[in-house]
Amino acid sequence: MSTIVFAIPGDIDLPTGGYGYDRRLLHEWREAGIEARHLALPGGFPFPDEAALARTEELLATTSQGDVLLVDGLAFGAFPEALAAPFSGRLVALVHHPLALETGLAPQQAEALRQSERAALGHARCIVASSPSTAAILTGDFGITADRIVTAEPGVDPAPRAAGGGAGPLRLLAVGSLIPRKGYDVLIDALLGIADRDWLLTIAGSPDHAPETAAALGARIEAAGLADRILLAGAVAPGKLDELYEKADLFVMPSLFEGYGMVLTEALARGLPVVCTQAGAGADRMPDTAALKVAPGDAAALAKALARLIDAPAERQARAEAAWAASGSLPRWQDTARIVAEACLRSGSQKVG
Repeated sequence: MSTIVFAIPGDIDLPTGGYGYDRRLLHEWREAGIEARHLALPGGFPFPDEAALARTEELLATTSQGDVLLVDGLAFGAFPEALAAPFSGRLVALVHHPLALETGLAPQQAEALRQSERAALGHARCIVASSPSTAAILTGDFGITADRIVTAEPGVDPAPRAAGGGAGPLRLLAVGSLIPRKGYDVLIDALLGIADRDWLLTIAGSPDHAPETAAALGARIEAAGLADRILLAGAVAPGKLDELYEKADLFVMPSLFEGYGMVLTEALARGLPVVCTQAGAGADRMPDTAALKVAPGDAAALAKALARLIDAPAERQARAEAAWAASGSLPRWQDTARIVAEACLRSGSQKVG
């Protein structure tokens, strides 16, 4: 049987949804006895310098001709065609979301990424999309035929039901790196509009991916007079994140765009009521009985939805019950890993058991 060589750029231990997905695939494959290994590519993607591209080519060339090269989309979408073409018979692309759709890119950057990703995808023998919405973008905007795409939504681990914060202010929780796409500036504007309500917000997410965005967010919180009510907790360890979920009363995701939005199903797994934007497949998975959904970037609508659940404990509890009831039907990581392995290894004779 072929080995899956999972090529991932940068530090795989970074606390992001994409790296979390990658780590979990490797873990589940080890548990299932599937031949797979991690190939660490240089950092700098999706804007690699010439040295990073040369080193990437060297690393890919060290693999066996019988290996399947599964490449994380953070790198794959930035591959020049000259890098992708020599490996086209063995390449499988994992696309969380097209790189050109990242919020905050200059128009020329977005167009360059769109062109490089389109060209690189032409050399993938199969494409794994982490959500139906990403698959639809690939077929609609990148000209990829549906028969070349396999969808493997992120799994969710069973989790204990959140107990909430008890008496006192309602505890709001948001999780995700401090980058423009997460829409935290919109959330701050929304909360400023309902500052007369009794709430506290914790945002758990690394500031390191976009330091200017993180600094601007901190300044925005200070200027709004909300520094004593909003905690930027930074990147938190898994155990600490579990504690934050446990003590939360309401989960909020203000993202402008998501390929999926794994934190939403993680919140659902804990029976938390949710306020989120209609910005990814994760939002589509949220039952309307459990989540209030608003348009991305609309601070007034976000404020209205938050105020509604803050002001109505009975509705908040009903939505929590609906979330908990839905948690049992969420996909599991074993299934996600099996789907991706089968996409990599299918060659007419190989089957993942």
